[in-house]
Amino acid sequence: MHAIGVDIGGTKIAVGVVDEAGTVLAKIRRDTVADDVADIDRAIADACSELAKEHEVGAIGLAAAGFVSPDRRSVLFAPNIAWREYPLAERIEQLVDLDVPVVVENDANAAGWAEFTFGAGRDATDMLMLTVGTGLGGAVVVDRELVRGRWGVAAEVGHMRVVPGGHYCGCGHEGCWEQYASGSALERDARQSAIARPALAARLLELAGGDPRSIEGPHVTKAAQEGDELAVELLANLGRWIGEGSASVAALLDPELIVIGGGVGAAGELLLSPVRKGYEAQLSALGHRPVAQIELAQHGNEAGIIGAADLARC
Repeated sequence: MHAIGVDIGGTKIAVGVVDEAGTVLAKIRRDTVADDVADIDRAIADACSELAKEHEVGAIGLAAAGFVSPDRRSVLFAPNIAWREYPLAERIEQLVDLDVPVVVENDANAAGWAEFTFGAGRDATDMLMLTVGTGLGGAVVVDRELVRGRWGVAAEVGHMRVVPGGHYCGCGHEGCWEQYASGSALERDARQSAIARPALAARLLELAGGDPRSIEGPHVTKAAQEGDELAVELLANLGRWIGEGSASVAALLDPELIVIGGGVGAAGELLLSPVRKGYEAQLSALGHRPVAQIELAQHGNEAGIIGAADLARC
């Protein structure tokens, strides 16, 4: 059975038809306005209706960046979209002229399920997925089952407190892991470094047009791939934070595989090597236990679409 997967971001949505092998058969992108939930609903419904004209569809899965209710029908809270106790599935069912089930899933859960079922984790039984983007999302699979928790909001690992009194987080607390292990953290550190050490940041400033405030994650990755000393240092610091935090998660879950997704994955071994070093440096009983494999995600920007579609079939 084909299903539609919808990956909902703050400024755009990606919608695709996915077959049972996890292959995206057709895809549409639409711009949206984060503060206008009705606009997002209409964009989703229009895209789903358009794709359903050319493909037989049996379910719709919505991957949402937020806390999802345990019945997978509503978004309880979202940091970057104006969803509060929002009945998203019901709204889409009202707008789409299709008699198919509509389910909502956390976006990191969807991406993690795509990697576990069709990607880097297909041979694993226990996996931790980290989506390193604007924030830090997580998905946990234990004994081949996606862990949602009693209230549907499990695996929000980015909001584990790692630095008491640390950087303020959009969740309302301070010192969350995602404030140190995310694309936003990388950009913040790069911009601060460019102000404090402009000579060392010459290449980053060149890529950003001379303005430290314009430095973005891809600039750091590009400069690091060219061998730029500061950029390599910045990625190593990000990797260390990812690795050390992952070791804390491993103390609880003991995964056999940790998958790193998100845009920073473009840095490859420049990121993975310090992730692995940071992980092993903080892993309890090192030398007396197996060490989890740490690999890059395989499905890139399509993971949310693929996972949401497959989970809608479950």
